[in-house]
Amino acid sequence: MIIFVRVKPSAREERVEKVGEKEYNIAVKAPARDGKANISVMKLLAKEFGVPVKNIRIKTHTGRKKIVEIAVT
Repeated sequence: MIIFVRVKPSAREERVEKVGEKEYNIAVKAPARDGKANISVMKLLAKEFGVPVKNIRIKTHTGRKKIVEIAVT
């Protein structure tokens, strides 16, 4: 499954909000440095979809917009 994500790093609380059929807004506490925000995004999505983190892959990212592949088993 492919989804489109817009990330808000350094947020006060972490959340996943579905805004479209395959579009999500995600807020993470981690800063956008050294890939920390991307790791937090992967963990939140794994929890949201009930899959292991290894099944989440960020295919492309341009700043805050990302295309994420989720291998649902």
